[in-house]
Amino acid sequence: MAWRANVSWRDALAVYNHPRVIAMLFLGFSAGLPFLLVFSTLGAWLRTEEVSRTAIGFFAWVGITYSIKVLWAPIVDRAPLPVLTRVLGKRRSWMLLAQLGIAMGLLGMSAIDPAEDLAQVAALALLVAFSSATQDITIDAYRIEAVSKERQAAMAATYILGYRLALLVAGAGAFYIADYVSWSTAYLSMAVLMLIGIITVLIIHEPDHSHDQDHVMVEDRVIAFIQRSAHLPSRLRRAIAWLIGAVVCPFADFFSRNGALAIVILIFIGVFRLSDITMGIMANPFYLDIGFSLSEIGSVIKIFGFFMTIAGSVLGGVLVVRYGIMRPLLLGAIMVAVTNLLFALMATVGRDVMLLTMVISADNVSGGLANAVFIAYLSSLTNRAYTATQYALFSSFMTLPGKFISGFSGVIVDGFGYVSFFIYASAIGIPAIFLVFYLMRRVNVDDMKEAQAR
Repeated sequence: MAWRANVSWRDALAVYNHPRVIAMLFLGFSAGLPFLLVFSTLGAWLRTEEVSRTAIGFFAWVGITYSIKVLWAPIVDRAPLPVLTRVLGKRRSWMLLAQLGIAMGLLGMSAIDPAEDLAQVAALALLVAFSSATQDITIDAYRIEAVSKERQAAMAATYILGYRLALLVAGAGAFYIADYVSWSTAYLSMAVLMLIGIITVLIIHEPDHSHDQDHVMVEDRVIAFIQRSAHLPSRLRRAIAWLIGAVVCPFADFFSRNGALAIVILIFIGVFRLSDITMGIMANPFYLDIGFSLSEIGSVIKIFGFFMTIAGSVLGGVLVVRYGIMRPLLLGAIMVAVTNLLFALMATVGRDVMLLTMVISADNVSGGLANAVFIAYLSSLTNRAYTATQYALFSSFMTLPGKFISGFSGVIVDGFGYVSFFIYASAIGIPAIFLVFYLMRRVNVDDMKEAQAR
């Protein structure tokens, strides 16, 4: 929200009393709850059931659904659901369907023994991930459409708080339940907690999500296509025109603005998070293999680590204000690569709670800082005419290479051990460091040329 002199601090804080702003807290919780349950929490469960680390590594590919959600986002945005859309509206109907899919998947997982039917666990995890990614698409659309621009910052703030709280529940909470009762009970409890999101959807009102057709039709490329394709059937012409406007134009705009540098930028986006994503799937199996209990993992890594991540994110935001984007981006890339070497040290030392606390502090601060700055960098790349589409494409490309490569992490651990794996995870962060240096030089050169041209 833009600051205005005639708005008091009390009036500004009153924005958080808006019903839809409050509702985003619960929708954020619903969005965050499934995430860890198909990633690190699931990896810990599988390891306690003595599933091989190679098999656990392949489960990272389930997360590719989050990276490619842009492929079916236009369908969620435009297509109505039978009966549900008529009763609830377009956004709420898709939200409810996605939440039911998540709950059904988690219920199914709670009833299966991974040691006996790993394939069925994988299928249900895929259902949860696909439904969760679909829910993300719909909640993002609802958040933008539900309130005016002045309330968007408050909506984002309550959403993030709800999401982070859900990560604590699905991380530390699930570990505590599993330690004192069972993993099946933990996943059953998570399925029940999806009622928070379901009830919220049934309470909230459908937003206004009308599309600005005039804006769509002024796209030069769309108009050019329509003029050249009068011989095609009307429905086919409209479908192709929509595809050009929704998919082709954002890409074309990005390349026209950045020229040949666009390729370098896309490569950089793809490799920046390779290091932390690659080691992430093996983190919990590593903690268990060197002797840490589920409660210790929950307390140190999930709860303490949560606050360290928040601290890193805040620090990243401050550094961007103070130094711009590129220098903090370089710092983040270096810190993520270096902190992975600390895990190699811990692998040689073994179980040491004090060392674990120090390593988690360094790792989560660096991860929080790097992610906050990277989000700022991605945001700076977008054209305001295509903000949502271009950011969705960037965020998908950001995680896809890492998700694919992380699928082989278990193979590396089984073949070479944890020390070699963490050194490898650190080394694959080096290309991102060099690419930041290159982009920093290009930015400086472009600034100098612009200054000379004035």
